[in-house]
Amino acid sequence: MREQVERIAALANLELDEADLDLFARQLGEILAYASEVQQVDTGGVPPTADVVTRHAAERPDELRPCLDIADVLANAPAADKDASRFKVPRVITHGG
Repeated sequence: MREQVERIAALANLELDEADLDLFARQLGEILAYASEVQQVDTGGVPPTADVVTRHAAERPDELRPCLDIADVLANAPAADKDASRFKVPRVITHGG
């Protein structure tokens, strides 16, 4: 396992120390052992499925409904500009690198 982790780290240009190599090798071994265990489960009586996602309420037809009152909505906001009827949120623009 350790050799595989070393090869993967080299391909990803990662510098791992001895402790990290040991840790990741152990974790990878545990993951592969669990995957092997899952593969041993007898699924012979389980019918194949083309889609495992069931239909959700979000797939209902759109229909117009009354809106919430702006004052009620803004009353629940931690920070709001009630004069402009807007939520205030922290700036999320960063200077990229």
